[in-house]
Amino acid sequence: MSYEALTFIWFVLLGVLLCGYAILDGFDLGVGMLHPFIAKDDRERRLVMNSIGPLWDGNEVWLVTFGGALFAAFPVAYATVFSSFYTAFFLLLTCLIGRAVSLEFRSKVQSARWRSVWDAGFFLSSLTAAALLGIAAGNIMAGMELGPKYKYEGSLLSQIYWYPLLVGALTVSLFALHGAIYLYLKTEDELQDRVRRAIPRLIYAFASLYVIVTLATWWHVPHATENIAANPILWIVPILNGLAVMNIPRAMHLGKPAYAFFTSSMVILAFASLFSVAIFPNFMLSTIDPAFSVTLDNARSSQQTLGTMLIIAAIGIPCVLSYTVTIYWIFRGKVKLDPHSY
Repeated sequence: MSYEALTFIWFVLLGVLLCGYAILDGFDLGVGMLHPFIAKDDRERRLVMNSIGPLWDGNEVWLVTFGGALFAAFPVAYATVFSSFYTAFFLLLTCLIGRAVSLEFRSKVQSARWRSVWDAGFFLSSLTAAALLGIAAGNIMAGMELGPKYKYEGSLLSQIYWYPLLVGALTVSLFALHGAIYLYLKTEDELQDRVRRAIPRLIYAFASLYVIVTLATWWHVPHATENIAANPILWIVPILNGLAVMNIPRAMHLGKPAYAFFTSSMVILAFASLFSVAIFPNFMLSTIDPAFSVTLDNARSSQQTLGTMLIIAAIGIPCVLSYTVTIYWIFRGKVKLDPHSY
């Protein structure tokens, strides 16, 4: 297999891993953001947490796998991305740890104050993690201040301006909607009714931000549509994205929440595909000089490394998929509380 083909295959595989993480951990983060507002008492908060309790750590396997694959396949991109977002990634890691600790520690002490502290930690960690993922994506879309030798010459404050913040808000709204539909599938009675009433408001918030970010991207990130303009067949990606967004309220109106959840998953997949189309063939675009950009060609490992890794991936990715499917099958159905619950 040619070097170029291997490079492109690994770009696609990285996209698959990132999509897997965004879809699976996306509803985890959404549940964490919603639980203080949806649940009215301690029992309902426990139900909400237990809806993702057996799943959240398995979902994050996709993120770990993505990081390992990026390091091995495109080491220059790995080094540049992590060094450019060092503070943001440190905060993201803190949030992911805080979310896990909040889940595990909350029910260890029979104290309302103790549990309220961990509830707040669970909410803030989920909200901040979702926002940081969107802000990072917004910065990569718009380009960053990369100088010679791929050194980031900007600051943390230069990463926090209106466009990445808009993308961060869009990500938060999408994950919240994704999580609400998941909660609707997993809960019953009054809690489920409360979730159902919240979903239309979340749809309106997400749809509004979707329109705003789309217009902002066309104006602020003109290079985002260059690949689509050069390859008109790629218009199918934004078209399918728009149709998927409109299909979420339709599916809920028809009383098909599982179909709505599938559709929200496809919206995340479409956004990730649009992101990949927009940045290709770059990993990070330099706003100082395009010659300083991190591309597939200057970031990739050797041909032999990519070929060997492809063999490993052919074995490993089905294992990750099998593990994910098995866990979701075991914990299917409505969430219940038992002595081993969170």
